[in-house]
Amino acid sequence: MWHIYILQCVDGSLYTGASNNLEKRFLDHKNGKGGHYTRSHKPVKLIYKEQFDTQSEALKRESQIKSWRREKKISILNLRFI
Repeated sequence: MWHIYILQCVDGSLYTGASNNLEKRFLDHKNGKGGHYTRSHKPVKLIYKEQFDTQSEALKRESQIKSWRREKKISILNLRFI
């Protein structure tokens, strides 16, 4: 099972990614072992996720969401911040 996810970072920015092990990937991000962006923008909360059967489906959706502006992500995905 694959997931796409959106993290809220400490500075209020959003990070979108894909993984087949969401819990481990979130811990990697929190511990500075995730993506380059989250090393300097520490994630504080998982605010969105979707589940897919294949990696291909997840990566297509991740790419789609990453192409959206912040305001569109918040509006369409109904994101809730802490």
